[in-house]
Amino acid sequence: MDSIDQITYILVSALCFIPAIVFHEVAHGVAANALGDPTAKVAGRLTLNPLAHIDPFGTVLLPLLMAMMNGPVFGYAKPVPYNPAFFADKRKGDLLVGLAGPAANLAMALVGAALMWAVWMSYPAWSGAYTAGGIAAGFFDFLFMFLPMFTIINLYLMFFNLLPIPPLDGSSIFAMLIPEKHLGTYYTVERYAMPIFLVVAFVVPYATGFNPFAIYLNATAGNLANLLLP
Repeated sequence: MDSIDQITYILVSALCFIPAIVFHEVAHGVAANALGDPTAKVAGRLTLNPLAHIDPFGTVLLPLLMAMMNGPVFGYAKPVPYNPAFFADKRKGDLLVGLAGPAANLAMALVGAALMWAVWMSYPAWSGAYTAGGIAAGFFDFLFMFLPMFTIINLYLMFFNLLPIPPLDGSSIFAMLIPEKHLGTYYTVERYAMPIFLVVAFVVPYATGFNPFAIYLNATAGNLANLLLP
């Protein structure tokens, strides 16, 4: 990949990745607010403004490094705060808020795949403009790069976050199993689990050459993307 292609890849990746993580986090906040917890709303996190959700490492540095290495763009936004004490049922509320983010990514992946099919099926109507080159060809080249990448990135985020490992969204499943008296301790551990998780998820695979997360994501997000996209 030459420098122009790499720059294009990074820019398109950013255009896909930013809305994916923003909608993911906003979905958490909207779900919590609907269940009676105004924490995210008060913190100003129920907004689609990316600046409100940027984490310097997870939103900027990590995905940039992944893109520069020609790997799948990956990262995370600043987690939306919520307080399970507001929920009528803490376990159920925690589960619903946790699943809201991956559900948003699934919805966006389906929209991206549907638009890709629409572009693909309508090719005879615009093939003349495409083969003529110019702005029209550049626009369709962009769509052919953006829509599949947007779909795949959302699927990666969905399946990755569904892993039942703190601090990922799938760990909210644990809240359904933990006794009420231990929930406070669990939430404290979950809040500080990110540094440990990052070491396990990225440093260990790099050092050992074995990456179970990549195997899992290829088997789930990769195969589902192959089914959804033309």
